Amino acid sequence: MCLTVRVVYELPLRQTQGLMRSIAALMGVEITVPDFSTLSRRSKGLALPPVRRRTACWRPVHLVVDSTGLKVFGEGEWLENKHKIKVKRKRWRKLHLGLDLVSGEIVCSDLTTDDVGDPIALSDLLGQIDGPVGKFIADGAYDGAATRDLLTTRLGEIVEVIIPPPKTAVASSQSALNPTVRDRHIAKIETKGGRMAWQKSTGYNQRSRVKTQMGRWKTVIGPKLKARNLDNQKTEAKIGVRVLNRMTELGHPEFSRVA
Repeated sequence: MCLTVRVVYELPLRQTQGLMRSIAALMGVEITVPDFSTLSRRSKGLALPPVRRRTACWRPVHLVVDSTGLKVFGEGEWLENKHKIKVKRKRWRKLHLGLDLVSGEIVCSDLTTDDVGDPIALSDLLGQIDGPVGKFIADGAYDGAATRDLLTTRLGEIVEVIIPPPKTAVASSQSALNPTVRDRHIAKIETKGGRMAWQKSTGYNQRSRVKTQMGRWKTVIGPKLKARNLDNQKTEAKIGVRVLNRMTELGHPEFSRVA
């Protein structure tokens, strides 16, 4: 709970400690609030309950995945601000998110170093989904044989995969007899009015919703990570996912029949 309050209000650990102790004192509750060093130590590798889907687990997920960069606060920024030293390279982490288009929930997430490619992180994302996937949407960074083989192995042959081929893509040698999904996308782009028409007909333009979720993250949670090491940063990212899902659930309308 203390770490969740810290993420929501973007507080340092010392301020989180003081806030929680003040709340306990105002409520008259005799409870020991962990100090800042204990919060930092216990957040490393903290095991959180799995993300609970609001909708039925048997309903196929319409999964759209993407990644964005989160800044890491470190000594480089302090040196640049205080001593006007130009930092050669800023440090980043990559946040990978998987969004269910039907419910608007984040159903899978991962935080990696900036040198981990999107297709490499996809395996861990798919391992977090406990139900069937009916549709998979991603940008051109996921195009490739490795991604297609992974999706076939994990999700089966019936999943609808929507990944735009690059502009220089050509059909495979067997496209006339046994076309792949990628071959069909290439042919449709060439014969059905170009890429914009293909995006509209396949539903690829719904990928903008995960971009919107990235914007919500950087507005509500923040564009940078406060934790200093990768394990604590992973915990901070997992808590951020739970916070956004909770806010989505609170703002989701509920319908009930009254007559």
